[in-house]
Amino acid sequence: MANSLRICSYNIHKGFSHLNRRMVIHEMRECLHRLDPDIYLLQEVQGLHLKHAARHHDWPEQPQHEFLAAGLLHSAYGSNAVYDHGHHGNAVLSRHPIVRSRNSDVSLYRLERRGILHCEVALPHGLVVHCLCVHFSLTEYQRQRQLLMLAEYVERHVQVGAPLIIAGDFNDWRGRANDWLAERLHVCEVFTELTGAPARSFPSSLPMLRLDRIYVRGLRPDNCAVYWGKPWSGVSDHALLAVELLLP
Repeated sequence: MANSLRICSYNIHKGFSHLNRRMVIHEMRECLHRLDPDIYLLQEVQGLHLKHAARHHDWPEQPQHEFLAAGLLHSAYGSNAVYDHGHHGNAVLSRHPIVRSRNSDVSLYRLERRGILHCEVALPHGLVVHCLCVHFSLTEYQRQRQLLMLAEYVERHVQVGAPLIIAGDFNDWRGRANDWLAERLHVCEVFTELTGAPARSFPSSLPMLRLDRIYVRGLRPDNCAVYWGKPWSGVSDHALLAVELLLP
């Protein structure tokens, strides 16, 4: 639809299947391109890994966000975790131009690096959508601190009337984020709005935990879907969330 925007959020598990049994980045690219959303918000994207490159003969020469974009999409990447043999973080891919990107470090401890990648995507007719791709901590204390950092970031860098999407792996299995973000940032969580609860997204073979979210402001949720089971369970341990949003 010309007046809508199709979004997906996906933790790609660094291009490996559940429990790291297989390198599946090629299969993942096929799955994502068949889905064909307008904007992809991706977590656990491998920017560089020298050991994997040496071990796997078909390991892509490009960073994973560029490999998945395949020269067909605009892309931006924010490195969060940096180590001797590489780095990984969040990425945004878009069929529309990404006119500005900024990566914000919200890590609280050296051993668990987390970030927020903020991209401004220019749609036709002059509309700019702010897309924030996030990946938060496994521990409750750190998640609460990171939610506060997210809210403060949005209040500083996103105009009140601008269309806003915040999506990613919140690791919010206790369900603490929805009401707090709704009150602080006046966002709605798409699956909660349309189905009454956040989507079950982990594990992708039979989702039970509600870890991943898509929050919006200034855009109207129209429909949503969770992609789990085959072939998706073969390419990541998280299910993929997809939504359609009506433009203002």
